[in-house]
Amino acid sequence: MSLAKPMMRGLLAKRLRFHLPIAFGLAFVAAVAFKYTVTEPRKRAYADFYKQYDAVKEFNAMREAGVFQSVRPSGE
Repeated sequence: MSLAKPMMRGLLAKRLRFHLPIAFGLAFVAAVAFKYTVTEPRKRAYADFYKQYDAVKEFNAMREAGVFQSVRPSGE
């Protein structure tokens, strides 16, 4: 009883025909999962934040706190 000879010719092509579609499928699933679990909630959070964000009010608060060196507080 002897062992069967290993298949050497065309081995890479045979393995790629099997593994390449699986790799592309998993990559596509990972990309879709990332889009809907990370980027979409992040876009929603930014949109919610900027709906009620007032840049002028924030600037005035920082100016009054003395954050800026080149802008004097309004009381002076």
